[in-house]
This record gives sequence, C-alpha cells and structure tokens, in this order.
Amino acid sequence: DSKLMQNIQDTISLIAGQRAVVTKAKKSEAGFKIREGMPVGVKVTLRSNKMWNFLQKLIYIALPKVKDFRGLSRNGFDGRGNYNFGLDEQLMFPEVDYDNIMKTHGMNITIVTSSDSDKEAFKLLELLGFPFAKGRS
Repeated sequence: DSKLMQNIQDTISLIAGQRAVVTKAKKSEAGFKIREGMPVGVKVTLRSNKMWNFLQKLIYIALPKVKDFRGLSRNGFDGRGNYNFGLDEQLMFPEVDYDNIMKTHGMNITIVTSSDSDKEAFKLLELLGFPFAKGRS
C-alpha cells in the first residue's frame, strides 16, 4: 500500500531528522508475495550532527520510555565492531504523534563504528551511554 509506505517514510524521516529513502525489492519472492521493484521498506543513513542528535534522543529519551526495558542485548555485535539492534515500535520517539500513525512498525538500527573489534566497539558504545543489559559481554 503506497499510502502506508508514505506514512512510514514520513515517520522515519521525522524521527531521524533527515529524509528517508524507500528501498525496493531486488528480486521477486513468491513466499512473501513480493515482486521485483516493489517498495519493501525505508532507510536513512545519518552522519555527523544528525547522527549525534539521533543517538542522544535514542539513549536518553526513547529507550527509557520502553516498557520493561532491561537494556540492549550485548549479542548484537557483528564481529567487525558494528552493533545492530531492533525496536518493536516507533511510538517511543517524542516526534511521533499516535494519531498520525496508520500502523505501528519496528525498525532495525545499525551503529557503524571505526573499531575493528567487538570488544572495542562495546567499550565505545558503553562510554557513549548505551544502556546495555547487565551480564557478560
């Protein structure tokens, strides 16, 4: 549905502070009823000040609003110093107005660091204030 995709694109753009780009299917997949070229999601790449603003908003405003939040998983590192995690819905961000949402949707967030190891990346993100779950790293 193009209206739903536009609504999602607008919501992600509002959250990120930068226009989101619609991603399209590279090939058809009958099991998912997707044809090549169909819009399947949106993405935004943040750098510099917009990235820092988003991270502050995520760490200090959005994540504390998550019900029963016990911290981010320590298992989201990819072996190359990057961290991936998912959020179940977009309503935790202050810019999102519930009345303007057609459907709640989740999002995957990837934090790309200049570190080469997961251990260094974990320490960097921890020092930046990422609320990791208690336990072994």
